[in-house]
Amino acid sequence: MTLKEQLNDAMKAAMKARDNLRLSAVRMARAAITNREIETRTELDDRAVVDVISTLAKQRRESIRMYRDGNRDELAAKEELELAVLLEFLPVQLNPDDIDTLVRQVILNMEAHGPKDMGRVMKAVTPLTAGKADGKVVSDAVRRLLA
Repeated sequence: MTLKEQLNDAMKAAMKARDNLRLSAVRMARAAITNREIETRTELDDRAVVDVISTLAKQRRESIRMYRDGNRDELAAKEELELAVLLEFLPVQLNPDDIDTLVRQVILNMEAHGPKDMGRVMKAVTPLTAGKADGKVVSDAVRRLLA
C-alpha cells in the first residue's frame, strides 16, 4: 500500500471516528502532496511523498519552537499533536546515537578533518537520513563531530 493510499485510509478513519485534529493533519498532508503534484505535473512516488511530509514535519517543529518562545503553549500543544500524526507516515526516526554513528562513519570514509569539510559531509549524510531525521539535528551532529 502506497503512502498516498495510507493517507486516504487514515482520513476515512479519522472522519468515522470524528477525530478533527487527526483529520485536519491528514488533509493538510494530502493537500501539500496534491500541490506538489500540480507543481511538478507528475504523480509523486512514496519517496517524494516522504519529502513532502518531512517538510511539513519540519514546519511543525519550527512552529512549536516559536510558540514555546512566545509563551503560547496551547498553540504549541496543537502543533505537537499534528507533528505526531505526520510522523506516523514517515519512516522510523533515527535516535541521536544512530545519527552520531552514521555521521562518524561518513566522516571516516571521507577522511574529513574539521569544520571546513562540513559541506561535503552533509552532502553525503543527507541522502542517508532523508525522512528519518530532522536536518537540523543532523547538521548539529556533523558540526559537533567535526569540531
